[in-house]
Amino acid sequence: VQLQASGGGLVQAGGSLRLSCAASGSLISVNNMAWYRQASGKERDFVAAVPWDGSRITYYSASVKGRFAISKDIAKNTVYLQLNALKPEDTAVYLCAAGPTSPDSINTPRRYDYWGQGTQVTVSS
Repeated sequence: VQLQASGGGLVQAGGSLRLSCAASGSLISVNNMAWYRQASGKERDFVAAVPWDGSRITYYSASVKGRFAISKDIAKNTVYLQLNALKPEDTAVYLCAAGPTSPDSINTPRRYDYWGQGTQVTVSS
């Protein structure tokens, strides 16, 4: 499985971006697709996740809930992350991940088998 993230950029505080993560290869072992972010010098943090099935369940970290929205297009093997009301503290490399995670491990990076290369989001004040 290969993951290709795109859509990052430079935006002013309060602005919006839409990230995409296109997956190629067999996703038969994937239970969830997720977005993480990693700011310079900091650990990788969970942002959002979505089951790779027909459910409408979504998961968010407390810091982005209500501002970000994760969605999926299974036919296109693509997961999206809509970033709204961006803040300077949202600046980070955003990475997509896929793996056989369960709801209990949805925010545990080591439980994801596949990672994309990341896309930079920079929010200016």
